[in-house]
Amino acid sequence: MTTFASGTAAFNSKDRITRDALTVLQPGFTGTTAPDWLLRRLGEGLASVGVFGRNIVSSEQLAALTAQLRAERDDVLVAIDEEGGDVTRLEVRTGSSFPGNHALGAVDDPELTRQVALELGRRLAACGVNLNWAPSADVNSNSANPVIGVRSFGADQDLVARHTAAYVTGLQAAGVAACTKHFPGHGDTAVDSHLAVPRIDASADILHVRELVPFRAAIAAGTRAVMSAHILVPALDPSRPGTLSHRVLTDLLRGELGYDGLIVTDGIEMQAIAGAYGIEHGTVLAIAAGADAICVGGGLSDDETVRRLRDALVAAVRSGELPEERLADAARRVRALASWTATAPAAHPDPALTDIGLVAARRALHVTRVDPCTPPAEPLFVASLTPETNIAVGAETPWGVSAELTRLVPGTETGSFTGEDAGRAAIVAAGERRVVAVVRDEHRHPWMTRALDTLLKARPDTIVVEMGLPQAAPRGPLYIATHGAARVCGVAAAEVIAGVGA
Repeated sequence: MTTFASGTAAFNSKDRITRDALTVLQPGFTGTTAPDWLLRRLGEGLASVGVFGRNIVSSEQLAALTAQLRAERDDVLVAIDEEGGDVTRLEVRTGSSFPGNHALGAVDDPELTRQVALELGRRLAACGVNLNWAPSADVNSNSANPVIGVRSFGADQDLVARHTAAYVTGLQAAGVAACTKHFPGHGDTAVDSHLAVPRIDASADILHVRELVPFRAAIAAGTRAVMSAHILVPALDPSRPGTLSHRVLTDLLRGELGYDGLIVTDGIEMQAIAGAYGIEHGTVLAIAAGADAICVGGGLSDDETVRRLRDALVAAVRSGELPEERLADAARRVRALASWTATAPAAHPDPALTDIGLVAARRALHVTRVDPCTPPAEPLFVASLTPETNIAVGAETPWGVSAELTRLVPGTETGSFTGEDAGRAAIVAAGERRVVAVVRDEHRHPWMTRALDTLLKARPDTIVVEMGLPQAAPRGPLYIATHGAARVCGVAAAEVIAGVGA
């Protein structure tokens, strides 16, 4: 068997295949310190680690964790799913200091978007994170989309394109690699790929003038990574979802669009892949199709999962199902990105950007005043009409306006209401206090619309705050659309209600 040199050690081709198989994995783990198995795998060739909300208590703790990883491998890629807005891992327990994409799209100031991404990237880099699975470049052309929504800059492809490019530029100026997602575009779907395989039946012509426009902009802006989507697009490939499609990843993304950076899969354990193919076979098919890195660990986050995927790739090479050259090329691209992050310039703190998230959230507000609305003189009652959140957002991150309103209007109380009796229950709980009804994607939840009907009929002075997509018509004497549910969006809305702020 041929022997190859690597540094001061020598290893044979069998060892090289095994190391390459580990190199292309991006696993997660549990706990706020690195487990022994993860450190051991880094020594064996693992080159990337994903961190999630469960791994983070504070910025200081995260910095200590990433330092622990780099003590084992100094060029490790530490990835995070930190979109800002509704999807935050860095501030999973408090809500994000940055508004999400839809709020930035509502302002439509690309320079503001660049500044927000730069400051977010600087904070990630300070914690030792150098790869962000963001931004979402999906064109949210289907307002009923259950998983994208406010994670998109908007429904117009040109708007999404200019803000995607600005976000990539800002994030990477901080030394954090952007991973633009979800290729070839998850916006026109009615199914969450965490749960099943979404399907987009648009023609190839529509895809090129709508879905692909933001990805072309991201590539032109130099995005270092692109994340694939687990969606079936028959106009591109009638049989396999994008993550597993050679036509989508190699022919279209690499060939037609000319992209030469890292291709990362969305979570391989999501049911769109795991349910139909299994994670081992799905991993092999993804690498064969042109993916370079396998994201896993949002759900499965243990050493056994890493071993299973590593062994599946090694077995596929030995059987001839996966060309050894394809695996080697994928591993090379992972190492190339790691090299870029090691030399990318760091962004120094800029006092002018310290509060850029709140500045952006304030600018993103759309306020409709039907009647003159004076600041409240008495405590309020905040009725949060709470829908079930999707898996990407998660249920652990707080949202709404109650925390800030309680500070600004002492004595204010809050309650969470769901379902057909939500309106009546909120009225009873409010007593004589004025109601602030907080909704999230009212247009997708008929029970929420009925609850608002009940509230406004009984209490015509009810203030309405929409923290999702503002698709429903404004109503009530004061209607505030925040274009997202980040903590700073709630702060900005509360300021308007209380009659304070900038």
